[in-house]
Amino acid sequence: MKISIDTEAGTLYYEKHNVMKNVSLYSKESFELLSNLWTKVGWNEKYIYTFSWLGRPIIQLPEDMIRIQELIYKIQPDVIIETGVAHGGSLIYYASLCKAMDKGRVIGVDIEIRPHNKQAIREHPLSSAITLIEGDSVATDTIEAVKACIKPHDNVLILLDSCHTKEHVLSELRAYAPLVSVDSYIVATDGIMKDVYDTPRGEPAWKEDHPTSAALTFCKENDAYVIEQPSWPFNESDLTAPITHWPSAYIKRQKA
Repeated sequence: MKISIDTEAGTLYYEKHNVMKNVSLYSKESFELLSNLWTKVGWNEKYIYTFSWLGRPIIQLPEDMIRIQELIYKIQPDVIIETGVAHGGSLIYYASLCKAMDKGRVIGVDIEIRPHNKQAIREHPLSSAITLIEGDSVATDTIEAVKACIKPHDNVLILLDSCHTKEHVLSELRAYAPLVSVDSYIVATDGIMKDVYDTPRGEPAWKEDHPTSAALTFCKENDAYVIEQPSWPFNESDLTAPITHWPSAYIKRQKA
């Protein structure tokens, strides 16, 4: 795609798939084009590696964290499960939301939780709201350990943020989706891989091998689940598309 911006004239010209168009710079269409490009370049420049939450690196796009906060407040889950722990920033973030709502607890699952990260999480003021489970997220014993932390009537929300290959995410969806409550979600994060495969830090295989592909396949297999971007609880603009690293990530359980 070719983009040309004239700030004095207030116009944006772009050429994409042999289609040429000139639009107002100050328009929804321009905003979406520039946001998509900004997100792609920002991913390559490791923009998300510049944030922390209450002392722990979080490695998430800020808009994604605000949007998931909106959903968490709406659903009021008793349990938030996240596969993929890394530095623990996301676990701390979700635990802080549980603390603010005076409801909920967090379970973090990872095949390897490095000792210094494990220590930092366990010494954090919000550690009492967090349970760590170390093991392959799709291994039977790991899944059983997660199930043992869930009470029969708990409202459960799940985020998948570990290995992002289609095969692994699809295995996680098949294993964890049955734990999700009706009208809650399982979120297959980081589908942005399909959009950044051609960047310097990307990999050509990501064009097909990514979490969004897993989400689409899973929903075709299971009519109890549907990909559904949660609506924004507040919007006084004409915008409708999120700026996100999680495209087509939100999978809603619509029936038992």
